[in-house]
Amino acid sequence: MRCPSTYHCPVEATLELMGGKYKALILFHLIDSTLRFNELQKLIPQATPKMLTQQLRELEKDSLISRTVYPVVPPKVEYQLTDFGKSIIPIINAMCDWGTDYLNRLKKN
Repeated sequence: MRCPSTYHCPVEATLELMGGKYKALILFHLIDSTLRFNELQKLIPQATPKMLTQQLRELEKDSLISRTVYPVVPPKVEYQLTDFGKSIIPIINAMCDWGTDYLNRLKKN
């Protein structure tokens, strides 16, 4: 994570936190649920396991999601939004609304 003084504007800071290739999608799917890795992989099939793992680690490092490991065999790992991560829900919802409007506009043309 960068020092606050290295950002040129707040949008840059926001994009660094959620601007990874699949980060916004991961955050979107975690809004209403706690999910396991395989569930996320099914919801985001275009993400390779390696890329999904990398994006999850970055979101965890930035405190947007939490990772809970249960001591069972095979290991059970669940991901969910942290309280800080929940603060980004209005942004994700705004992106969803804008995207819906855009797709509807494309259908009309």
